[in-house]
Amino acid sequence: MTRLRVLVVDDSAFARKVMRESLAMSPEIEVVATATDGIDALEKIAELDPDVITLDLAMPNLDGVGVLKALPANKRRRVVIVSMSGGDSELGIAALATGAFDLIQKPTALAIDSLRDVAEELVTKVLLAGRARPRTEHVPSEPVLRPITGSSDRVVLIGTSTGGPQALSRLLAAFPADFPAPIAIVLHIPVGYTEAFAARLDAECALDVVEASEGLLLRPGLAVVAVAGMHLYLVTHAGRTRTHLDLEPIVSVHRPSVNVLFESAARALGPHALGVVLTGMGDDGLIGARAIVAAGGSVLTETEASCVVYGMPRVVKEAGLSAAEVPLERMAAEIAARV
Repeated sequence: MTRLRVLVVDDSAFARKVMRESLAMSPEIEVVATATDGIDALEKIAELDPDVITLDLAMPNLDGVGVLKALPANKRRRVVIVSMSGGDSELGIAALATGAFDLIQKPTALAIDSLRDVAEELVTKVLLAGRARPRTEHVPSEPVLRPITGSSDRVVLIGTSTGGPQALSRLLAAFPADFPAPIAIVLHIPVGYTEAFAARLDAECALDVVEASEGLLLRPGLAVVAVAGMHLYLVTHAGRTRTHLDLEPIVSVHRPSVNVLFESAARALGPHALGVVLTGMGDDGLIGARAIVAAGGSVLTETEASCVVYGMPRVVKEAGLSAAEVPLERMAAEIAARV
């Protein structure tokens, strides 16, 4: 069996040790070296040509984003960012926008109890990065060009995970400012990053994009991003749909969960719910897609060819719940045709 050759890059000796030990849990991974800063990383990448790189963001001499920008595009897609939340949030979002595969939170000396969970996530995402299908050259999303007037009774609900930040950037940029429906988004991303992510999306597209807050009134042209660590529900009263944030259900594998958003939309909106499942691993969204379809709504899924990880859309399609499979570059036009 050929093992994935991994380079671990971090200026913290503790983090390098934990990540090396964590990755050693998998017989499919070999850590070929570690690097202590961005310059050291580039030298070892040139020397060793690793299959996957785990990359810290805040480092002396050259930070993680600087390393990413120095790499060719095909190498960027094999980089898993390992970063602290909070202070690194803008750097983390910039790294994802530059082409990094995914983002996880760095283990710290004060979080020993959580190291097992971090190890499992790290191994999973490194393996996914190593196995990810080579992407075709970037194809811009087709902008929505048809005349749009008034507003729609529909609400667009988007769920995504691995590869989601890049997919959402492309998708939302294709919508005009007068898009007639509100959009609610669940993205699996570490706690502390959604505010910076929403701000970047808002700057990149014509829509108004905000991080969700309690009781926010949905309106056409507004896209709401669920807060990492909180479920996003939709509730309708007197014909108005608002957001509700909640920690429950605590036992959910993901918080926020696509299932929770989709199920709440099915209850609140019935046939006016339009679900969209984009790239991501796992099956979050399957139960919610079933609820939307049962309520008379519909669900679109991204095609395998344009997904970074064809997991979440695949299970919805295989369950017979997808009204249409659409490549990412045509998804905005397909959504617009249905609102």
